[in-house]
Amino acid sequence: MTEKEPDILITEFPKKGFTIIDQLQGRVQFAILDQIELMKTSGMEYEEISKIILSNIEKILDSYRLKEN
Repeated sequence: MTEKEPDILITEFPKKGFTIIDQLQGRVQFAILDQIELMKTSGMEYEEISKIILSNIEKILDSYRLKEN
């Protein structure tokens, strides 16, 4: 980390003993949990956190769907 980067925890998902699908799902789950923790410590309420994360997931899914068509 540089001096300008915040000192935050980014959880790593273990690779050993997990399939690639398990690894990807675990990384997504850990990333969302890390995001929730960071948002909580910044003072955001659960409802706002939930709304933002679900909105971001919908955007990702919609973007993927548009590429399929």
